[in-house]
Amino acid sequence: MTQTAAGEGEVGFPAPIHGDRRLRRWLGSRWQPGRWVNIGLPYFWLLLFFFLPFVIVFQISLAEPQIAQPPYTALTEWVDEAVLQVRLNLGNYALVVEDELYRAAFLNSLWVGLVSTLGCLLIGYPMAYAIATAPERWRVPLLMMIILPFWTSFLIRVYAWIGILKGNGLLNNFLLALGLIDEPLTILHTQTAVYIGVVYSYLPFMVLPLYANLSRLDMTLLEAAADLGCRPWRAFLRVTLPLSLPGILAGSLLVFIPVVGEFVIPDLLGGPDSLMVGRMLWTEFFSNKDWPLASALALVLLALLVVPFVALQRWQSRLEEER
Repeated sequence: MTQTAAGEGEVGFPAPIHGDRRLRRWLGSRWQPGRWVNIGLPYFWLLLFFFLPFVIVFQISLAEPQIAQPPYTALTEWVDEAVLQVRLNLGNYALVVEDELYRAAFLNSLWVGLVSTLGCLLIGYPMAYAIATAPERWRVPLLMMIILPFWTSFLIRVYAWIGILKGNGLLNNFLLALGLIDEPLTILHTQTAVYIGVVYSYLPFMVLPLYANLSRLDMTLLEAAADLGCRPWRAFLRVTLPLSLPGILAGSLLVFIPVVGEFVIPDLLGGPDSLMVGRMLWTEFFSNKDWPLASALALVLLALLVVPFVALQRWQSRLEEER
């Protein structure tokens, strides 16, 4: 159908179709290559470096070990060139759950993670608060002192603690010189050495999120609390501490999650009693060549870490909604 202008003999033109214009406008607003690239790249990164490795590890965990290359059996096999046989071995997960050795490794890893996170919080919170309340000209140098250890190799820093904690190391020689002890203390290759190494190594991961949170704290709230007769410790408990909960949660997650799977520090500073999942994974992968069992250990550890992470995220979102 066409409409013609007034008058006879004039050429008719199609009337503007508003629906087509709205469709083109909608497509133009949605089809923006830059926008889709920005959205798609993070998902592509997660797909390539998280989901695909997760699928591969999950596949290995359902296989059986064998002395071959690769050291595990295939999940599928053609039988008589016509039937595809699928073999899934759930015995690895059953062994991880039922074996007392693996249960002890998981419990000890969780305990070390909790104690180390608490130690980092008790030491890191005063440090972060002091940096956040320091004069502006001192904040950057103080933050540089926190970040400075990252400029050195993680392995070298752990090896340095061996020289400090050993029987004739710096710490024992210093205590002997002061007359505080009569004989060297046995610290190296104990659980205490593991806690010292973990807290030292992961302390910046607690301090930096806390500083980012405390630096945005409105100090006039504390002044108002003081004007109303609130004592400093009560003002801290009623004002500062609740407002810094997001920083505490972020720092705790950044410390707890990697500590539970830590391998280097327990292996170098710990003793035979320092049984953690990271050491078990290393033993099963490289010593026993049991890749399926090691993959099952890794996935069970991942499940144990994802559950508290999701729970804390929901709790934090509820706190923000209540505010």
